Amino acid sequence: MFEKILIANRGEIALRIQRSCRELGIKSIVIYSEADKDAKYVKLADEAVCIGPARSAQSYLNIPAIIAAAEITNAQAIHPGYGFLSENAEFAKRVEGSGFVFIGPKYEAIATMGDKVKAKEAMIKAGVPVVPGSEGELPLSTPAVIKIANKIGYPVIIKAVSGGGGRGMRVVHSENELENALEITRTEAQAGFGNPAVYMEKFLTKPRHIEIQVLADEYGNVIHLGERDCSMQRRHQKVIEEAPAPGISDKIRKEIGAACIKACKVIGYRGAGTFEFLYEDEQFFFIEMNTRVQVEHTITEMITGIDIVKEQLYIASGEKLRYKQSDVKITGHAIQCRINAEDPFTFVPSPGKIDVCHFAGGIGVRVDSHVYSGYTVPSYYDSMIAKIISYADNRAHAINKMKGALTESSFSGIKTNIPLHLELLNDLGFCEGAKSIHYLEHYLKNKNKI
Repeated sequence: MFEKILIANRGEIALRIQRSCRELGIKSIVIYSEADKDAKYVKLADEAVCIGPARSAQSYLNIPAIIAAAEITNAQAIHPGYGFLSENAEFAKRVEGSGFVFIGPKYEAIATMGDKVKAKEAMIKAGVPVVPGSEGELPLSTPAVIKIANKIGYPVIIKAVSGGGGRGMRVVHSENELENALEITRTEAQAGFGNPAVYMEKFLTKPRHIEIQVLADEYGNVIHLGERDCSMQRRHQKVIEEAPAPGISDKIRKEIGAACIKACKVIGYRGAGTFEFLYEDEQFFFIEMNTRVQVEHTITEMITGIDIVKEQLYIASGEKLRYKQSDVKITGHAIQCRINAEDPFTFVPSPGKIDVCHFAGGIGVRVDSHVYSGYTVPSYYDSMIAKIISYADNRAHAINKMKGALTESSFSGIKTNIPLHLELLNDLGFCEGAKSIHYLEHYLKNKNKI
């Protein structure tokens, strides 16, 4: 096992990784920008290195500065967390090339799964079901694209090959909209990802967003840890997640889990990863793979009892997977609410000083957060300031427990989206479960009409 690792991230995930490091007796080094000098994870780290100004491009995305920080602190490995450089194949390659262990997949696997077209081709080869769509990136000829769209059938969705995070995609309902949508999406793809290439898929009208968590070692051993339902989304950004997904049978869970295990073996995957699917009419359709730990890994940990970050560390240090599939037992139900510093209904960010901060506690309540009373939420980064997780023996009890936890948690000095979460948890539709990815958008639209 490593003696010292560098955490190349910020916020609650930096603190989350520190916790697993402490449990394993590993010293943690954190990097931080000038805006994060007072963060909790900086104060709790064994060593901390300031790597630049507040803006991400000059700090958390600055590869030479991160590697230099690892060198001067004698780190053995680098954990990328999520976001920032976590799925950057070039970063993983340069980390390994500089003599450090990258706590994640091999850079080749990141490159393959980061390219939506190559990822889809790999999944087809592995026998994983995919959404009907174009074979590779779309040609530049509009008439040729029209033929492809007609073959797939409207509505279709155009996506950036190098896209992610809900950006670089556009739904097209008819041929009249196609040319303009192509031009806009290619422009957005070039601006956002440095690659104008796009591809096309059938747009499913009422899908759910279901994802499968996997763990794989470098010796070909792979397991899955069940599924999560991440369908409560606004503008492709997840708001509430839960595990297991309501209405998924054990038979279907085993089938899709086995397909994901096979896919990991085909691409030579190592570490923690997540297969994301659209699920409609009891069918799974692969959309992408996240080659890192997910924001919502917490709920899988709660229902399986497996510390995913700790397993990342074991795997990266060269150990064999410590679990077999038969060891994975899914019990109870877990729900996660992402707490953002924003207006709960206009979604305008609300950075600034938190005068007083209080989180709930008790049996079955988990809080992952880096903020505290007196902390100033910077305006430069994502607005998420905490994750509140509830766990109970069934979904109804987990919902009730979450409502209690949100009611007990309070902030002054900034706005948060806790009122929105409480509204949703009291909504009859949400409580029924198994809603599509469009449910929250429709809920908010109807609310604004009232």
